[in-house]
Amino acid sequence: MTDTGARIGLIGLGTMGAALASNIAEKGFDIAVFNRTTQVTRDFAAAAGDLSARITATESLEAFVAAIAKPRAIILMVPAGQPVDDQIDALRPLLDDDDLIVDCGNALFSDTDRRVHDDRGPFLGVGVSGGEEGARHGPSIMGGGDPAHWDRVEEVLLAISAKHDGDPCAALMGPGGAGHFVKMVHNGIEYADMQMIAEVYGLLRDGEGLAPDAIGKVFERWNEGTLASYLIEITGIVAQAQDTATGAPLLSVIVDAAGQKGTGRWTAIESQHRLAPVPAIEAAVVARNLSARLDERAEGERIFGAAPQPVTVNHDLLERALIAGKILCYAQGFEMLSAAQRDFGWDLPMARIAQIWREGCIIRSAMLDDMAQALAASPGTNLMFTDHFAQLMRDSHDALRQVVAQAALHGHPTPALSSGLAYFDAMRTARGTANMVQAQRDYFGLHGFVHSNGKTDQHGPWAG
Repeated sequence: MTDTGARIGLIGLGTMGAALASNIAEKGFDIAVFNRTTQVTRDFAAAAGDLSARITATESLEAFVAAIAKPRAIILMVPAGQPVDDQIDALRPLLDDDDLIVDCGNALFSDTDRRVHDDRGPFLGVGVSGGEEGARHGPSIMGGGDPAHWDRVEEVLLAISAKHDGDPCAALMGPGGAGHFVKMVHNGIEYADMQMIAEVYGLLRDGEGLAPDAIGKVFERWNEGTLASYLIEITGIVAQAQDTATGAPLLSVIVDAAGQKGTGRWTAIESQHRLAPVPAIEAAVVARNLSARLDERAEGERIFGAAPQPVTVNHDLLERALIAGKILCYAQGFEMLSAAQRDFGWDLPMARIAQIWREGCIIRSAMLDDMAQALAASPGTNLMFTDHFAQLMRDSHDALRQVVAQAALHGHPTPALSSGLAYFDAMRTARGTANMVQAQRDYFGLHGFVHSNGKTDQHGPWAG
């Protein structure tokens, strides 16, 4: 602690908040901490060990504010939504006009945009990805707000961020809610990537009849090639893990119902507002929702018979299908970022976004280096149309088609892989079938259509 107080403050010592606070202290910054439940603060301080000298644990907001050097910077790690507004309202009467509040939680970007522009003082919205491990040892950080406000905490955020070959995985994305928007899209990509991996796992388990340990070894091998990524790596690990209570394969005792905190759903909803199709992400959200309907799925199996039938799909085909699927996940995500850039007037650093996702975050992948280069070389171009990734898609989309076809023929649900394939085929079809939809709309509602001669607001003969 300096004579003037801690360099920064943090409120909210849950799993992520405690990890982030420890990271800040470990990087050499004095930090004051506060949690609404006093015992949580005491437990955190008691477990701080060698970091204790840099941590000031406080038991009231007044003491917390007093412990921070002016002008103050305070990180919030509280649940998204109303709790953030409640915490801001509780803090502001104790703060000076130039004290900065930094929300590092999983906030909805529109809430952040409102808070940046309201009259409650300086505010930053910062997306933090990487889970507890990332927060503790180096997350990917996506900021949003006034550059002058970012400058005040940049030293701390760069220091605690993940590093890729020495390059900090932290940057200001743009004004307002830009940082949390980028984080939201990150999470949408995460949903789709995880779902595609789960679908391939299902084909190996239910189609080929492989044991979890053997499946884990397949993913281990894939992690040594083009698919090398955090999610492929941990899939290999969890597939080979054993349940400590029973000794059985861990996956065999986990209930088939996936939880979610809503960020993937936000991405799917916001994509509709932005007219930015993200069908693989939407399919992943739907899959999680369906997974919770355990009783109905059991009844469906009773009525119609078990869906997944034995099928062996070449592992090289599966690998290439996942390569295509991963490219499509990212392509849809970056297209959504481009739509937000257009609609909100942001200047999102697309190549830099790919760079800061290379380490620390859940979707970190060996592909991101090439993505950053492709986005820098071809700004405004759909990722799968850039030279490098167009070639990868040429090499892998037929494998995706074969995998989806075999899955459908043998009753294996592959919603994300199938949606990714449909998106790819739609995006390479110069003349689709929307003319039929437009004719139907004109017939029943006289909505009009654009004629091939260039004339707009045309009608069919039924208009009379």
